[in-house]
Amino acid sequence: MMVDEIRLRQSPVLTENRGKLISLSAVNEQRQKDQVQGDNTIKELKVKVRDFSFYYGSKQALQNINMQIAPNEVTALIGPSGCGKTTFLRTINRMNDLIPGTKVEGEVVVSGQNIYQPAVDVVELRRKVGLVFQQPNPFPKSIYENVAYGPKIHGKKKKTLLDELVENSLQQAALWDEVKDRLKDSALSLSGGQQQRLCIARVLAVKPEVILMDEPTSALDPVATQRIEDLIRQLSMDYTIIIVTHNMQQAARISDFTAFFLLGDLVECGKTSQIFTNPKDTRTEEYITGRFG
Repeated sequence: MMVDEIRLRQSPVLTENRGKLISLSAVNEQRQKDQVQGDNTIKELKVKVRDFSFYYGSKQALQNINMQIAPNEVTALIGPSGCGKTTFLRTINRMNDLIPGTKVEGEVVVSGQNIYQPAVDVVELRRKVGLVFQQPNPFPKSIYENVAYGPKIHGKKKKTLLDELVENSLQQAALWDEVKDRLKDSALSLSGGQQQRLCIARVLAVKPEVILMDEPTSALDPVATQRIEDLIRQLSMDYTIIIVTHNMQQAARISDFTAFFLLGDLVECGKTSQIFTNPKDTRTEEYITGRFG
């Protein structure tokens, strides 16, 4: 990533200096063209949502959502509390199935497969589409066992293979150097930021294609938040990442695309630079400028 782009990403979102934001728009637009159209080939969509609605009993929580997500991009879901963004996030790996009385309409297609077809193996789906929760939730086990748990569940038993998976996953999560000499220690002994990176390593260990993140930095201090944000940008080179955030500056810093939800509707979805500098819908502009929410 170019130094100028990094500086632009770190500039405040709601700034009076619109020249910087226009420059950010140009940088991001060129970056996205390079990624999607690199080597003269168009990448297949990783996630495609078509006419999707979701119900908790008789209450409709999502209304006719249509969205396309390209591979190796970071997509931020923003909107006020209760707008449906977390519900939408959890539909992508069917975590909402665990809630009695829910109902869906429409399609969610991941890597070419409609995940709501009856024949879909939900366990395999959740391996392919991992979820990092808002609060760090390590198992009451050792650091090593936390990362090795998923591969073991999926049939990997050989110690040399597990050792390699654990090390690689912790390295990807930027945690290896901090814990390599204490892998037998309890995961609960780690700091909050370290626990969240451990949870990310736990997801990475099962080789997902898509990583869902539900406000992964909301419980962390600024230093730990910066570590997670840097990690998200690095991981997007290999994974498709969808993140829920209430932090507008964070969405602008780390995402390629942004989707604004309001009262169960997807109001607007587009390149992050466009959403924050020239939104098409007045409700989007009112939200990102702090007039409500």
